[in-house]
Amino acid sequence: MKILGVSLGTKNGNNDTMCRVALEEAQKMGAEIEFIHLFDWDIQTCSGCVACSRGLVTGKGMICTRKDDFAALYEKMVEADGLLFVDPIYESGASGLFHIITDRMGPGHDTGLLFGANMQMKEAGKEGLPDRLFQQKACSFVGIGGSDWAVRVETDHAMLAMSPGWKVIDNDFFSWSKDVIMQDDKVERMKEIGRNLVEAAQQIIEDNANCHEFPIAELTEKSYWKGKEGACPHCQGNAFYIYPGTTTAECELCGLQGTLKIKNGAFKLEFDPATEWHAHDTISGKKAHGDDIFENEGRLMNLYKDPEFKARKAHYTAVCEPTPSPSKNN
Repeated sequence: MKILGVSLGTKNGNNDTMCRVALEEAQKMGAEIEFIHLFDWDIQTCSGCVACSRGLVTGKGMICTRKDDFAALYEKMVEADGLLFVDPIYESGASGLFHIITDRMGPGHDTGLLFGANMQMKEAGKEGLPDRLFQQKACSFVGIGGSDWAVRVETDHAMLAMSPGWKVIDNDFFSWSKDVIMQDDKVERMKEIGRNLVEAAQQIIEDNANCHEFPIAELTEKSYWKGKEGACPHCQGNAFYIYPGTTTAECELCGLQGTLKIKNGAFKLEFDPATEWHAHDTISGKKAHGDDIFENEGRLMNLYKDPEFKARKAHYTAVCEPTPSPSKNN
């Protein structure tokens, strides 16, 4: 079993240290460990060129126009059985670098699109995508904050696992943590997160081996969650969008809609069980999402041949030129 720890903070700072705390505990339990300080890697922003989704829709497989280290990082994640991300909190949510890797994970690595592309490739007589891309794995996330502005980070972090449909084990954040290495309760919590990750990864390995088809399809309804119970009973999320003028709440993580009600002294999202199939982390919901993207990408590709589309693009392109970069022109 392999556990990969990824830190997104300053070199040998609090994020690196706490990531290593959990990794050491995982190693004590017999896991092989690997540590990445992500600022050492060349991870570029997504350009929005849609080559990744278009490559899957057209049966060409995984494509990205960025020539950086992200493909190697993705391979490291796929090879690992458990993933731990430790990320600094600057303004309540995930760091910019974390958002970049989340952007790069989707849609080109979204399981819904991968399923559609795999079927298309096989129907065309091609080999299809490797089975390892559909393996379930365990993920845990920790945000390290220097103040009490931290509550957005849980949802930001869990979105990384949403695209591939991986299982979230722990999703935690530490406030007031400038001296976190001296705060024994938080150090102990990191050790627990390391142990939980190993235990869940081992269970997922066993469950993967017992699956008859793609593991992600059979395990999509199974929860391996070890953190505190959340307000959303489906994904354990705690962030909701309240539609203005209504009582309808939507979980910002899994997308289920319902009403927030107080049960046993705590808010809980009540939703129609008949809609749970559409949650973003279920294979049924991912297939529906993938089908939508396949349809929309095909429509967009056809639009490029449409004279009216070309005319509108040409008109607005001519309205103004972008301001050049000061640094690139010196």
